[in-house]
Amino acid sequence: MTTTVPKTPSAEPGEPGGSGGSGGSGGLQAGLKNRHLSMIAIGGVIGAGLFVGSGSGIAAAGPGILVSYALVGVLVVLVMRMLGEMAAANPTSGSFSAYADRALGRWAGFTIGWLYWFFWVVVLAVEATAGAKILAGWVPAVPQWGWALIVMIVLTATNLVSVGSYGEFEFWFAGIKVVAIAAFIVLGGLAIFGLLPGSDHPASGFSNLTAHGGFLPNGPGAILTGVLMVVFSFMGSEIVTLAAGETADPRAAVTKATNSVIWRIAVFYLGSILIVVSLLRWDDPAILKDGSYVAALSSIGIPHAAQIMNTIVLTSVLSCLNSGLYTASRMAFSLGRRSDAPAAFGQTTGRGVPRAAILASVVFGFVAVAFNYLWPDTVFQFLLNASGAIALFVWLVICFSQLRMRKIIERESPEKLVVRMWLYPYLTWATIALITFVLGYMLTDTADGGGRDQVVLSTAVAAAVVLFAVVRGRLSARTRARESADTVPLS
Repeated sequence: MTTTVPKTPSAEPGEPGGSGGSGGSGGLQAGLKNRHLSMIAIGGVIGAGLFVGSGSGIAAAGPGILVSYALVGVLVVLVMRMLGEMAAANPTSGSFSAYADRALGRWAGFTIGWLYWFFWVVVLAVEATAGAKILAGWVPAVPQWGWALIVMIVLTATNLVSVGSYGEFEFWFAGIKVVAIAAFIVLGGLAIFGLLPGSDHPASGFSNLTAHGGFLPNGPGAILTGVLMVVFSFMGSEIVTLAAGETADPRAAVTKATNSVIWRIAVFYLGSILIVVSLLRWDDPAILKDGSYVAALSSIGIPHAAQIMNTIVLTSVLSCLNSGLYTASRMAFSLGRRSDAPAAFGQTTGRGVPRAAILASVVFGFVAVAFNYLWPDTVFQFLLNASGAIALFVWLVICFSQLRMRKIIERESPEKLVVRMWLYPYLTWATIALITFVLGYMLTDTADGGGRDQVVLSTAVAAAVVLFAVVRGRLSARTRARESADTVPLS
């Protein structure tokens, strides 16, 4: 009797061994337009954390927070350049997880894929709760948990319809963020030099950067403290490389997005924070009390600044929710296609939508939202801490994958190296060293729920997933060996 040797997990479209396209039967479809991807690329670096969390960074580091943002910005630019090199050569919905799979081993792709999925489903709960708080403040007749439920249901439905509907929602969400920050920079810039009509803000120029204790009022060490506070607000830049696989020309889309990341970070992060610390004293109590952007708008006489900013923050929250659900589902889809998740995750509807992957992601998101309301200081805090350092783990894996993938691409298809990492491999190793240093410095943050808790718990979760992946791989190898041994060739 002849038994059949198990088939090797097939690559998803766009991966080595795959069909090389985005559409096709049972696969994702090229439903995103160029304008969608352009706005996803821009909006991906503008999270709600920029609007909400920047005040704490300013209070800790003073005007030196600009250096903190610049350092993290450089780090993100370098990581995105590495990811862009791999993605332009081989666009796939699995992005860095698929590249780690090939460059470092199945265990690495499995581990980082599931950790990234876990990170984003926890983000779903955080953002749904944040959005619900704003909406409940506007319409208190609906309880906060009700708003969280409504928001999750609406965005789940959007993602289930088609990738085009996700792209359209994200286009407008990201567009509002971009317009808002651009307007903030223009108005703030005029006010700084006393050119804004109707504003009584003194024309202080950039004197606030040094006039109140110097540029580094809390010492050079505060720059590193600021780095820890702002690093996670940059998470999301890599979404564009996952989305590129669902465009008509993914290689061109990735190349364009990668090349534009420098000016996006420079304008939206450094530009807007420079306006804040130039308009206000770094130690102005309003920065922590009202939020940095609200305080800045109020200082130049913009009426209803708090409500305007709440609207922008809500838009950012909805954008993050929309993209988070999309990202988690595409990673689950990729894992399913590589047999690292239930097979149903790797299947799509006639519209090219991975329905099972979306529903599984949103179910965990709903559970996490429930934890946030029922056990905010225990179970949900554990989830937050356990996912806190995953962004840095992802960036590390991208670096190590690029070191290997560059050699593979040069050997197999050098013509696909349309995006190249600068000063390879030296800048790659320098980036690895910087990320490792940040992780090490986080261990010195001993506050409850601070950097040490995040690194320790995230590392423990990562180690558990790695152990599971290794054991799973060995069991699968033994099973294949037994089946191969049982195979009797036909005479």
